[in-house]
Formats: sequence, C-alpha cells, structure tokens
Amino acid sequence: MLDQKDIQILSLIQENCKMSLKELARKIGLPVTTTHARVKRLEKLGLIKGYQAILDAKKLGFGVTAFILVSFSYRSNRGEVSQRQIARKIASFPEVQEVHIVTGDWDIILKVKVGDVDELGKFVIDKLRTIEGVDKTLTCVVLDTAKESITIPVHKINPPTRQTRPTTSIIPSKS
Repeated sequence: MLDQKDIQILSLIQENCKMSLKELARKIGLPVTTTHARVKRLEKLGLIKGYQAILDAKKLGFGVTAFILVSFSYRSNRGEVSQRQIARKIASFPEVQEVHIVTGDWDIILKVKVGDVDELGKFVIDKLRTIEGVDKTLTCVVLDTAKESITIPVHKINPPTRQTRPTTSIIPSKS
C-alpha cells in the first residue's frame, strides 16, 4: 500500500529522475537509507518502471507526429488473425511510440514520429499496410501540440488513513 511519502517520492522522481537520493530524502523529510529502501520497494512493485530522458523530437529531426487509426480483418488467407498479434507487430517498428487497442469504429490507434510527410507515407504504405490483417488506416497528422506528457497525476492518489484501534475502558461503568 502507498502512503503519503511514497506518493511524494513518485511525484518528485517523475518530475526529475536525476535528483540525487540525498536531495530526494531532504525533500520528503526522511533519512537517505529509508528513502533508498522506499525507492527500491516502489521499483520492485513495478510502480517505477524505469528512468528515461525526454528528448526533443523536432530538434533531433523527427518533426512530424501522427496518430494512425487502424482497422483490421479478423480473417485472412491464412485463417484467423489476432488483434493483439497485429498490435505487437506494429509496436516493433521504430517509428511507433505508442500502440493501443481501442473501442469504437477503429481497432487500434498508434502514435508515430518521423522526419517528414514523405517518411510518414512510406511508413503507412510500405510497412503498416503490408501487415497481414490490417484492413484500412486513417492518418491524422499533428499540426500543433498543446501538451505532450507522460506524467501520471500521483497527487490524486488518496493514501489510506491510519485506523486506530478501538479503546476499551478499564474503568467500570456505573450502573
């Protein structure tokens, strides 16, 4: 179970994963050894999945972001097709940042980052549409990004309140 200190650790690490253990401990008001043990426990529980730098895609030459909706056919020439297998195949392409199986008129949505529209076209035509089971696609090119974040709002987690044991009186009641 998470308590308020765990939530503070998650929030601070999410904000700056390069923060030293000493600084993290100071900010949450715990000894360094206790803080280290808590971080290791959060990692072991899988709540901290890893530590990554967030790169500027545009400055690195990946100026085009697109969301692609994918519809697939459950049947192909080789028999049944699995939506999960298609999603995993799509996820293996380096251009793809996210793949989600979704509800609604489309089956899968993915987010890609590429250098330009020509590269996007090659990805859709030469890679994505060649996957067996992919029926049709709809590509939405991002014109402007107001927010792009991987931050989880951990401050909204309500840690359990401490329960106190019921007290019993040792003084006999007057009847």
